[in-house]
Amino acid sequence: MSSNSQPQSKEQLAGLALGAIGVVFGDIGTSPLYALKEVFLSGLKIDEPHVLGVLSLVFWTLTLVVTTKYAIFIMRADNKGEGGIMALMALALQGSKEHPKKMHFIVTVGLIGTVLFYGDSIITPAISVLSAVEGLQIIAPSLANYVLPITITVLGGLFILQAKGSGKMGKLFSPIMCIWFCLLAVLGIINIIHEPRVLMAINPYYAGHLLMELGWHGFLIMGAVVLAITGAEALYADMGHFGLKPIRYAWFGFVFPALLLNYFGQGALLIVHPDAIQNPFYLLAPTWAMYPLLILSTLATVIASQAVISGAFSMTKQAIQLGYCPRMNILHTSGNEMGQVYVPAINWLLMLSVFVLVLTFKSSSALASAYGLAVTGTMMSTTLLAFIVIQELWQWSKYTSIAFLSIFLTIDLTFLSSNSLKIPTGGWLPLVVATVLFLVLTTWIEGRKLLSQYMDARRMLFEDLEKTINAKLVRVEGTAIYLTRSLHGVPQVLLHNLEHNHVLHERIIVLTIVTTNEPYVDEAHLVKIRAFGKDRDFYRVKLYYGFKQNADVRRALELCLQQGLNFNPKTASFFIGSEQISFRNKSPMPKWRRGLFRFLFHNATSAIDFFKIPVERVVELGIRIEL
Repeated sequence: MSSNSQPQSKEQLAGLALGAIGVVFGDIGTSPLYALKEVFLSGLKIDEPHVLGVLSLVFWTLTLVVTTKYAIFIMRADNKGEGGIMALMALALQGSKEHPKKMHFIVTVGLIGTVLFYGDSIITPAISVLSAVEGLQIIAPSLANYVLPITITVLGGLFILQAKGSGKMGKLFSPIMCIWFCLLAVLGIINIIHEPRVLMAINPYYAGHLLMELGWHGFLIMGAVVLAITGAEALYADMGHFGLKPIRYAWFGFVFPALLLNYFGQGALLIVHPDAIQNPFYLLAPTWAMYPLLILSTLATVIASQAVISGAFSMTKQAIQLGYCPRMNILHTSGNEMGQVYVPAINWLLMLSVFVLVLTFKSSSALASAYGLAVTGTMMSTTLLAFIVIQELWQWSKYTSIAFLSIFLTIDLTFLSSNSLKIPTGGWLPLVVATVLFLVLTTWIEGRKLLSQYMDARRMLFEDLEKTINAKLVRVEGTAIYLTRSLHGVPQVLLHNLEHNHVLHERIIVLTIVTTNEPYVDEAHLVKIRAFGKDRDFYRVKLYYGFKQNADVRRALELCLQQGLNFNPKTASFFIGSEQISFRNKSPMPKWRRGLFRFLFHNATSAIDFFKIPVERVVELGIRIEL
């Protein structure tokens, strides 16, 4: 479970902090490859006042957004130790159960943040690996034509290896990233020594003076400054794996200083050699170190990409568990780590999308225009959800919570509006991806809602069923387990079986799997059993799982036995409804959504496979549903 669940020794904290360096900070740790270069490529003059102003903007952006907003405030909003947009949304919903409109707003904001994260998951591998391999253009200009083929090869290998799991590779992540951050710091220090005046950029005066001097152009460069904080969301999203303290220790004690030293080192280099703007990161290093730096940079960007891809898998699993996404085939790549999952459909879609991106945009500078919008949109969603948690659960005073919202929402809006100006030159990409995914998820949610209403309208209580059962109905030995999504009444598949087969097992168990708004539910609270009927031969069993858990029907049935439910799980028959969806002419669902929902519903992974139900014990009954 969460790393926060029990006190940790100094050795454990150090180990977790080391692990966090290899996983959490890959994305933000590779931003120096392209962030500062993109700021000046927007047309900004390269001289000492402007370099100091840009460094000051980068310093205060990292300080206010990553350090203050995420490391100090947002990471306190843990859902039983878990973080991320889904965990935050579930936490916000807990405090708004009595307000349907607010719950709808929370789900909408959470889904927007989720779909924008998928846009980020496509762009991050492309821009990170491409920016690293572009070092070839500096080291050996004659090899420039090989940048795209090498990038595609590296990324292709990364996606193909996903099915093997990241566990074995993960052991190398931390040592490589530690070397990477040490190298960032060393290269920065070497150049700062030649131009120590860059350290004055810590003074916010330089940031303010630059923005006032540039006016509208200053607003424009904020869209490039935001590249320095891509990956900030990972501090919160990966909190369940490493814990609050280890991530904070790693950030404040190692990663943050290393990043600042490198950015300031690049600034010092630009003051002395303005022509180094073609690639200030690689030109920090002496000529003899160029090839080793290229190899290490590529490894670091592969690690950053791996973290984002794994995040997409984890996000998909949570969305499925919470009912926001159709069931998909999910494979567990580690017997020890529950969080290591592989979703084949998402993997291949990401790979195809990343390849199209690399071959279409062809350079990291071109991709930079598409990057900031997804990042800032997700950050804004996090700010809004955190504000609701602060108000509803933490009970902060009205003025304190509004101050939090005002400060960080202003920062988010500034970055978002600045990046929105890049929509014609690439910013449209994450918007298109997010829009398509948002329509898919909302269609699924609306369709499931109509399906629930259909089932409720035809619901029959167990008491009513007993009255209507024909005395001549054949009773057979054994146990029948009816799997249903409905929490109340007799499931349609049971009524369907009685209507056509006129057979009733001596023991009926109606089984419903419920996903809660908490990440984990312990076994003591996992099963709830209620008996019905004169002979106590009808049972309603509800299984409660957290949104980060895997429903294990076999284990749950063992717990039912322990709680006194007398049956033989090895001989029980599972009855599952194979539902066929159609729509009435006057269906509440818009026509353009109907075909999409039907496609999603009929292509979702079977409940038999998803819940690992013994296939040899399953009976499927066709049920036609008209919504």
